[in-house]
Amino acid sequence: MALTDRENYLRCARFEGPEWIPSAIHISAGSWYEYGEEMEEVVLRHPGTWPGYTKGDGPRTAEKSRTDEHEHFTDSWGCTWEQALDGLEGIVKDPPLADWSAMDGFTPPDPATHGARHPHDWEAALGGIARAKAEGRLATGGLEHGHFLMRLYYLRGFENLMMDIATDEPRLHELVAMVEGFSAEFVRRYVEAGVDVMGFPEDLGTQTSSIISPAMFAKWVTPSYSRLMKPCRDAGILVHMHTDGYVMNIMDELLGAGVDIINPQDLVNGIDALEREVKGRACIRLDIDRQSVMPFGEPSGVRELVEEEVRKLGGAEGGLMLLAGIYPPTPPRNVDALASAFEEFRTWWSDGRG
Repeated sequence: MALTDRENYLRCARFEGPEWIPSAIHISAGSWYEYGEEMEEVVLRHPGTWPGYTKGDGPRTAEKSRTDEHEHFTDSWGCTWEQALDGLEGIVKDPPLADWSAMDGFTPPDPATHGARHPHDWEAALGGIARAKAEGRLATGGLEHGHFLMRLYYLRGFENLMMDIATDEPRLHELVAMVEGFSAEFVRRYVEAGVDVMGFPEDLGTQTSSIISPAMFAKWVTPSYSRLMKPCRDAGILVHMHTDGYVMNIMDELLGAGVDIINPQDLVNGIDALEREVKGRACIRLDIDRQSVMPFGEPSGVRELVEEEVRKLGGAEGGLMLLAGIYPPTPPRNVDALASAFEEFRTWWSDGRG
């Protein structure tokens, strides 16, 4: 009997021999704005990659996120964001704790009612988890993107936080405990709900290095990560960690903190480096290139990239998943090539070709 998507995902993550390589392609609102009908033609040609897609879904979803240029909003922590381009992440313009004097009387949002950016409906969230479990689908929970290190610099400002870390600013310890405590309540509730996978997403790397040194990461980040991930590990819940940027120099810290599934970018970290240093230690949910091959390459190069990654990072035991985010100016023809490559190589390691 064929495995369900949930069973196959879990077997892949646990190196228990999946029947196929789990894969997904997420098209950003920005790409829907840019390519519209042409992008939709690609999606409709690949129902296996976008199951349940109905004509018009993408453009309708994108339209809901359309904003006025330079729109501002204030999140649950009091950080004011500016979003300059529709469908793409904005930046924090006014860190509320840029001056430490603002810490006096500062209180975090209430995790019973709010996420990091918006109000959070726990009844709806837990209801969705219960339905997923009842229907045999993968049940997931997760913190909001930028839940820890990024949240610290959203609150303090990037340069201020770097100086805090470099000088061992005493008040930073208080802020770390506050940010960690907020996330801990989310972890507790999702663990109690019995999710299969818990996500811890944020971006920790630049193009060439981690944002802070491995030594500073071990001091300021790893302890909080470890405490947040431990309840998941104790309950047998898989820990999924997303991070953009180069993170090979802190990979040991991430895996040591308790990560089961690591979601790194491929070319910035290096396929060979990932094969040498991560393969077999954690499941690699590989983020397919979005800086060169996908936006500017040819369809043949897209296929060659996927084949190389499947051959080098996959195996019959599992441990490889494929994920792609599509952003402007990636042309629809390359998205088509990517979906075709995912379909071609999805059973490479289970049908005798590998």
